[in-house]
Amino acid sequence: MLIEVKVPQLSESVSEATLVSWHKKVGDAVSRDENLIDIETDKVVLETPAPADGVLVEIVKNDGDTVTSGELIARIDTEAKAAAGAAPAAEPVPAVTAPPAAAASSAAGAASPAARKILDEKGIAAADVAGSGRGGRVTKGDAVAAQPKAAAAAPAPAVIAAVGDRPEERVPMTRLRARIAERLIQSKNENAILTTFNEVNMAPVMALRKQYGDKFEKAHGVRLGFMGFFVKAAVAALKKYPILNASVDGNDIVYHGYIDIGIAVGSPRGLVVPILRNAESMSIADIELKIAEFGQKAKDGKLSLDDLSGGTFSISNGGVFGSMMSTPIINPPQSAILGIHATKDRPVAENGQVVIRPINYLAMSYDHRIIDGREAVLGLVTMKEALEDPARLILDV
Repeated sequence: MLIEVKVPQLSESVSEATLVSWHKKVGDAVSRDENLIDIETDKVVLETPAPADGVLVEIVKNDGDTVTSGELIARIDTEAKAAAGAAPAAEPVPAVTAPPAAAASSAAGAASPAARKILDEKGIAAADVAGSGRGGRVTKGDAVAAQPKAAAAAPAPAVIAAVGDRPEERVPMTRLRARIAERLIQSKNENAILTTFNEVNMAPVMALRKQYGDKFEKAHGVRLGFMGFFVKAAVAALKKYPILNASVDGNDIVYHGYIDIGIAVGSPRGLVVPILRNAESMSIADIELKIAEFGQKAKDGKLSLDDLSGGTFSISNGGVFGSMMSTPIINPPQSAILGIHATKDRPVAENGQVVIRPINYLAMSYDHRIIDGREAVLGLVTMKEALEDPARLILDV
């Protein structure tokens, strides 16, 4: 019985995807739920499990092909399993009856030196080219005309020697990188972006972490980091000034009755922004646990479309890379984003005296079309006050 393998259902915001790499080839036995191929969308890489045990008898779409939801990409024969397993044992070793020249021509690598050089440059095996020379030998003409069977989804960079020893590499963008570029340009072109700055004394938060860090980790199984405090401070500001949590839809302003905060996370594939849903209802422990989960999933390439969909506000932490100051770009259709940075000891004036304090510079970019400077500045001040007096986060004042 033939079973069809189809592209998994993509989200409404993802119209197409790219086949990255088949893990099986035609004739291979497969097991139910075994990953057959990775499919890259502009947000995540999805695994495509085998729907049944059997043998992969046909690959309809190759590496690098663009596909859509539900599109047929392969077929599995569920009744061929036993035959596939028995075939190697049942097949006797044939006697050599072909003439030596013919046998040599059928072997992999039967190509002239000039042809082999051309094939190596193209990344094509000589065994994959039908030779027109004597005994099937691959000639230079055959090599020039040969084409790869399928374009790889992520081909090796082509090194081009421009002048002497000054090489250049040209590689295609991944679907994720292309989508990031598209959205950043969209944000720049569609939003009236302005950034407001403030500085926050992180000493109270640091003291709290030092006092309760060990107890917190024992109680909740996760480190007490800084991000939990930043998220809670952002929630306090968004509740006080709901326009910071709103979005633009045509000529309408959409006020969201929930706070879904996107946390920018670096991954091997690029920047991704998983969402803390209903952050207004989360404790600091809930936040830290979820962020740790997102970090591990991003590292393993296991973030789902649901993890990355939505969001009403974002936080970008350039401080983990040592950034002192930045102007973050809004993530459409959101209207504001908070940028946090490295906390460093700096001289500040307190009560007429110069003292050293651990200072973090906050930057909030906002869409000036709907957010006035007053709300933006007061919102950032609310975050500053919450961080400099963490009791406010507990008392909700």
